[in-house]
Amino acid sequence: MTDVNVAERIKQDITDNDIVLFMKGTPVFPQCGFSAVVVQVLSHLGVKFKGVDVLSDPSIRQGIKEFSDWPTIPQLYVKGEFVGGCDIVREMYQSGELQQLLADKGIAHQAA
Repeated sequence: MTDVNVAERIKQDITDNDIVLFMKGTPVFPQCGFSAVVVQVLSHLGVKFKGVDVLSDPSIRQGIKEFSDWPTIPQLYVKGEFVGGCDIVREMYQSGELQQLLADKGIAHQAA
């Protein structure tokens, strides 16, 4: 598969879904602690999201890093916009910024 196809698949996922988490493992069985933290935050907020397991597809694992110009996994996208990785998501959640971002983007969520 070529890089163009990988970039198109990534673009399709973040276009078709309000919230996409590129992660190691799945939302039900995260395969790393950082992915698990982001899943916990999103679950706590009660938002629906698509988890993309980068471990099951090495081309996506490398492709998402190039796509976002961000070196680590997990990566969270909201309405097509790259939000950040675990530390950024955690800090935004704790400060209320993440909830505000969801509200600004018209995504229903539970108050923390």
